[in-house]
Amino acid sequence: MRFLLTSVGEQKADETLQIEMGKFIQELTQAGVLLATGGMELGGSVLKSVGGELTVTDGPFAEAKEMAGGFALIEVGSKEEALELSRRFFKIIGDGEGRIQQIYR
Repeated sequence: MRFLLTSVGEQKADETLQIEMGKFIQELTQAGVLLATGGMELGGSVLKSVGGELTVTDGPFAEAKEMAGGFALIEVGSKEEALELSRRFFKIIGDGEGRIQQIYR
């Protein structure tokens, strides 16, 4: 099962956080669980199609603290495994908010 995990807002990264996150990413990569990860533009663009016309509206649309700032695409056996990896992620970065969405293929 594939899941997209996103985290909200911008974390202030100190050296310890970077080291711990690097170890976590390396562990998940070596285990074959982590398919992709990265930071995201806060805002992006909204696409809306009505009657064959595409409208593009550039962001940001909300306060930066409410926008997804990073993502991880993982492949695990269950949603419970995805939740456990999320728990470990927040243990490293501290308080915050995120989302888990299953990706269907």
